[in-house]
Amino acid sequence: MITRYFIIFIFISLNVLQAQQFSDETMSYDGEIRKYKIYIPSQYDGTKPIPLMFNFHGGGGDIASQIAIADMRSIADTANFIIVYPQALPDLGDGGSTNWLHKDPTDVDDVFFVDALIDKIASEYEIDQQKIYACGYSLGGEFTYELACRLNDRIAAVGVVARTMGTAAFDNCSPSHPTGILTILGTEDNISPYDGLTWYGIQYYLSADEMHDYWIKHNNASETPIITQLPNQNQSDGSTVERYSWKDGNGCVTIEHLKVIGGDHDWPGSFGNMDIDASVEIWNYVSQYNLNGLISCEATSNSEQITDINEFEIFPNPVSNKLIINLNLTKEKEYKIYSLNGELVLSGIVKSNSNSIEISNLSSNIYFINIGNNISKFIKQ
Repeated sequence: MITRYFIIFIFISLNVLQAQQFSDETMSYDGEIRKYKIYIPSQYDGTKPIPLMFNFHGGGGDIASQIAIADMRSIADTANFIIVYPQALPDLGDGGSTNWLHKDPTDVDDVFFVDALIDKIASEYEIDQQKIYACGYSLGGEFTYELACRLNDRIAAVGVVARTMGTAAFDNCSPSHPTGILTILGTEDNISPYDGLTWYGIQYYLSADEMHDYWIKHNNASETPIITQLPNQNQSDGSTVERYSWKDGNGCVTIEHLKVIGGDHDWPGSFGNMDIDASVEIWNYVSQYNLNGLISCEATSNSEQITDINEFEIFPNPVSNKLIINLNLTKEKEYKIYSLNGELVLSGIVKSNSNSIEISNLSSNIYFINIGNNISKFIKQ
């Protein structure tokens, strides 16, 4: 166990060292000086709008703690999007804990802060207003649901880790467009219980089933999920992952849930479950959507679109010489392999079924492979 976390620490350190640096920014809002870090990808040149992603820390946390578990800089360099990590204010009703949702009575409502922050960033950079996304961990995930519900006219899709939906968000949820929702939840999470939380007859958090049912109905998606058992790539982490996909919603939306069986209050890929990388899963999911639903939905039939965006499998991982890619495509696609600092190091064409890529000339490090809308991470030994 110690060895595994030491290796993870090395990989995170490599990521921080090799990616470009954040810019520390402030914004005056509602009588407060609000702090946030912003990262501009290496590909950005200001000539065309690019997506914007918000990443929210957990309750009592801060920007640094969220970056430590969910540093998306390398993914941003690969996929060309701007990533923002805002800082919550101290909650005087909760002992000064830095929370996105303050306890009553309070005048703090950070949904409006995020709305204003989008405007500020859009005034400084070329932002694709159709592709603004949000994700968060724990209480930051709960706040992400708030944005999906109450700032729905600006947020295209979201990803939430280690939190079900609070009843306050549920009671005030009025989404106006087909909305992509990805959840990553551990079944043994004692902080954010998978089955929700009811205390003395009062429900505070929906169960995972109740929450997914709400978004399935809102998007008019199929009530019968496609369930896929994901490969148990790390058999020492005490957990496995099932993917639930409720397809064929309005705007071709698919609601997705990664059920981490045996998982705790984790950010998979950083700590806890190591079969998936939550950061990669979130980007692969949300990047398929804009404010109208699945991108290019109207131009392509559901069946063709879904087949074309299927994720791919890579193995072995770690790999020494040949990287095998299994995927299902309707046509040939280009693959691109990037280093941690966003440099394109290899590219080519892949076809349906099995493909072999020679990578023996790459130096030992972490790399990202990009095919279509999907990204995967691998380790070159």
